[in-house]
Amino acid sequence: MTFEKVLPLLKDGEKAFRLGWNGRGMFVVRQKGYPDGIPCNKQTAEAWNLKEGDLFKVSPYLQIKNADGTHAMWVPSVGDIFAEDWEIIR
Repeated sequence: MTFEKVLPLLKDGEKAFRLGWNGRGMFVVRQKGYPDGIPCNKQTAEAWNLKEGDLFKVSPYLQIKNADGTHAMWVPSVGDIFAEDWEIIR
């Protein structure tokens, strides 16, 4: 499947991955963010020069589960955008 076809599915809450990725168990999801805000924790407050508990607004974003089990914000590469080996986890 192409990225153009998988993006709407991600927006609908599906999990997607590429067959060409080397890491096992890797996939991407859409995080809804916190458009109305969420109280920030100590780490976020320190990073953004805020007070712990201040309202922190977050826009929607893509997040990847890496092969080592960690998670990170994710932006597709040019290779990811033009790849045709996208799959949905069902």
